[in-house]
Amino acid sequence: MTERIRLGAQGWNYPAWVGPFYPPRTRAADFLTTYARAFDTVEVDSTFYAVPAAKTVRGWAERTPDDFVFSLKLPQEITHELRFVEARAVAERFYDAARELGPKLGPVLIQCGPDFAPTERDALEEFLFTLPADIRFAIEFRQKGWINEETHALLAARGVALALVDARWIPRKWMLKLAERPTASHAYLRWMGPDRSITDYSHVQVDRTAELEAWAAIIPSLAKSVKVYGYVNNHFSGHSPANLRTLQAMLGQTPKDPAQLLEQLGLF
Repeated sequence: MTERIRLGAQGWNYPAWVGPFYPPRTRAADFLTTYARAFDTVEVDSTFYAVPAAKTVRGWAERTPDDFVFSLKLPQEITHELRFVEARAVAERFYDAARELGPKLGPVLIQCGPDFAPTERDALEEFLFTLPADIRFAIEFRQKGWINEETHALLAARGVALALVDARWIPRKWMLKLAERPTASHAYLRWMGPDRSITDYSHVQVDRTAELEAWAAIIPSLAKSVKVYGYVNNHFSGHSPANLRTLQAMLGQTPKDPAQLLEQLGLF
């Protein structure tokens, strides 16, 4: 069952991880390769700000093991600026870049803005019906008004996963309940935290054990029917690698101690 659950961080390029996670003196150029020795997936935030160059995407693939998976965020030009209207051209450029990952491409996250309201449902629905069949998608809403049967039916019709988010904008109990009704062949989980007040990413500063236990209680049953992809943000408690190791242990996976990464570096 654990092979149907992939857990990772939201990004890998954090200098504050050097020492507590990355071995001392790890160079930035080696962050991704080192990260991939501990986790088998990552959510890429940089694609939210611009469509990546094909060369950049191929570089990510080349620096990770064969079974590694990248989940990319859809560019904000589509979600926040164009608000899904006449976005086909930029979307196609993004899809072409994403396909450079080949089998390492995981779900693409469509992250709606906090001001994107249900009154704009028609634009979103039209966009969802243009999604290519060869790429998996998940969508994150930041307004409670989207969480209803109409939205559930739309996502199920398109095979798009509703991102299950632990954050301030939608109650956790809603998200845990929605996990019982997946809308796609994959589930997409994000642990965000209540705000961005944490700025030191070197260690855990808030105890989130209870929250992780609540999620760990429902993930195994979810994984029986769909593949699960889950990503922790540093703002969740201060240091996402530690949260990930805790969650892995709760789910019966074998966490990699940072000391093991130092040992492995000697092999290369």
